[in-house]
Amino acid sequence: MIPAHYSPRPRPAELIADILPPAVAAAESTGKAPRTGFGLFPAEEAALRTAGPGRRAEFAAGRLCARAALARLGVPATPILPGWAGQPQWPAGVTGSITHCAGYQACAVALAADVAAIGIDAEPHQELPATLIEAVATRPERAWIRQQAACVPAVCWDRLLFSAKESVAKLWYPLTAQWLSFHDVAVCLADTGTFSARLPSGPGWASGDLPEGRMMGRWLIRDGLILTAITLRCGGLATSSRAGTLAGLLRRQNELRTRRSTARFS
Repeated sequence: MIPAHYSPRPRPAELIADILPPAVAAAESTGKAPRTGFGLFPAEEAALRTAGPGRRAEFAAGRLCARAALARLGVPATPILPGWAGQPQWPAGVTGSITHCAGYQACAVALAADVAAIGIDAEPHQELPATLIEAVATRPERAWIRQQAACVPAVCWDRLLFSAKESVAKLWYPLTAQWLSFHDVAVCLADTGTFSARLPSGPGWASGDLPEGRMMGRWLIRDGLILTAITLRCGGLATSSRAGTLAGLLRRQNELRTRRSTARFS
């Protein structure tokens, strides 16, 4: 049974869309997701055969948002299966990101010809547990958070930093097949609703492949939520001797997957 306060029909995004560029289509839903696999394709149901009720509810709510967002791109409904690391596997020619937290689910998608990668994240506007801040923020970032908290106490700067880093990690993984740790990326939050992210060099890619070695994102606090989003447009990667063009990054991504599959099943 679906609770009366939950709509299985995601609506056009009113929150996350405010921090996304025009080339990105989005959908969102609010309220507690039903503890059911409502609206899933059989292949998606099969992928969740060992998942608990909570995970099934989150997955289903996110996939419903994804199908609504894809429809705005003119892409027909299709199973969106989790990859080997849990990442959504989008239809050919599409890139995207899904997020959910208590009472909110959203998806953002774009044509890969327009946008190379997307990362979005939603969090409750609450302070991080004190035990997590050292794992999330570097020492300079922690000092900055303390300073901001003293000047603008109405904003949970620690949770906002966490969310921005989550968005960056969700964007970066499809490009490199590598997860970033929280200390891998340096984020600078601006009180204008933007943030910059600087990435370290790594195998097969380098921060210098990005314009000025960094990416720019946006953030929003509204209705008790923190929302962050970051996109990398096609052509947003500069040519370099280490990583080359976006095509080179995607080629390396496929090579990494092949190596890992061979190692796992050999």
